[in-house]
Amino acid sequence: MKALRWLGASLLGLVGALLGLVGALLCVTIILAPLGIPILFLARRLFRTAGALVIPRHVRHPVEAISEAASDTAGDVGKTARKRGKSARKKAKKQTKKMKRAL
Repeated sequence: MKALRWLGASLLGLVGALLGLVGALLCVTIILAPLGIPILFLARRLFRTAGALVIPRHVRHPVEAISEAASDTAGDVGKTARKRGKSARKKAKKQTKKMKRAL
């Protein structure tokens, strides 16, 4: 999967480079500058997308990754606390029964 992302990123980078070259050539001529400027913006967007494909998601969005990890951990802690609470209640009932028998 990683190799496929890198391949896509390299292809997008090549297309972005070609579009950037065409856009720059169009901007050199004054008459075709209105066509060259949007092509340069498109090339920049393609480069950004290619870079986003290469970088892992948790590096691109660190806050989301941390919040997901924290919510997963919080859920695990909650489950563990519920389990321990149930077992503690059961033990307390057993101890209460033993105390009543002893009296």
